[in-house]
Amino acid sequence: MFTAAVLTVSDRSARGLRKDGSGPEVVRLLEEAGYRVVWTGVVPDEQKEIQEALCRLADEERAALVVTTGGTGFAPRDVTPEATLAVCERLTPGIPEAMRYASLQVTPRAMLSRAQAGIRGKTLIVNLPGSPKAARENLQAVLPALAHGLEMLSGRQSDCAALGN
Repeated sequence: MFTAAVLTVSDRSARGLRKDGSGPEVVRLLEEAGYRVVWTGVVPDEQKEIQEALCRLADEERAALVVTTGGTGFAPRDVTPEATLAVCERLTPGIPEAMRYASLQVTPRAMLSRAQAGIRGKTLIVNLPGSPKAARENLQAVLPALAHGLEMLSGRQSDCAALGN
């Protein structure tokens, strides 16, 4: 069982003006997949605050997986991808590519996602869109493969050939 943290990035939710719908949906999906969600929270669309939260969750909380939701679009305050890139040591481009591909089967607007994913220490950070529906669809697209990546990242011995794929 891997630990996970869910960080919602939203000015309105951080100010209490809108209920966070995507964070609880992501928590539900992760728990159904066997993850132990050890932290949830909301920050405004401020790159410095997002970066500080990501670093704290990876370095101090040592969550195996950090999932963000929100701030991945074209709006001027959408800076979650930049915050993620600033704190990651290695990128994992296949994850956002797979999410965009799956989302393109639903809507052509999926190509507008700027979501990123990367590794900080032994933590995998994955950006999801902010709407509950889009967050759910994107996470479901990659969730089956994440545990294997987390096993490799943790240093556990893993047999890729045993997957049969």
